[in-house]
Amino acid sequence: MKKSYSSPLGLYVIGIAALFLAGFLMLVIFGAQTYRHTVGVQNGNNYTRATLSYVTAAVRAADTAGGVRVEEAVLDDGTVTQVLSLADGDTGYVLRIYLHEGSLMEEYARAEAPLTPSASNVIGETGLFEVEKDGPVLRVRTDEGSVLVHLRAG
Repeated sequence: MKKSYSSPLGLYVIGIAALFLAGFLMLVIFGAQTYRHTVGVQNGNNYTRATLSYVTAAVRAADTAGGVRVEEAVLDDGTVTQVLSLADGDTGYVLRIYLHEGSLMEEYARAEAPLTPSASNVIGETGLFEVEKDGPVLRVRTDEGSVLVHLRAG
């Protein structure tokens, strides 16, 4: 009669391999969550800067003599809002940027036309839009912060 003898070494090898596999899977899951969080924060920062960057680019494009004006206008519903009016050369059209119901709006229309939020495009969401013109310096404030633009044409 032969007696069979088995070594527990095989079980130890399988246990160590399972331990390494579990550690690797936990590392992948942790890395994926960290990456997702980082990308979310980056997208939030990009969105935050996009509104101010758009306004700055629009102001620089309209930087001609008398091309940038800060006005107040009455909307369809009777509310008074501050409007950044950017002339489109000598065409008689202007790009108007203003705040309406928590959204920063842009409207391209004739200079003498009334503001119509229903025909405007949303630039971004913000609860604050203030524009101050002090000589050649234009300060634009939104919820995301403020930006100073030096107007070369004065």
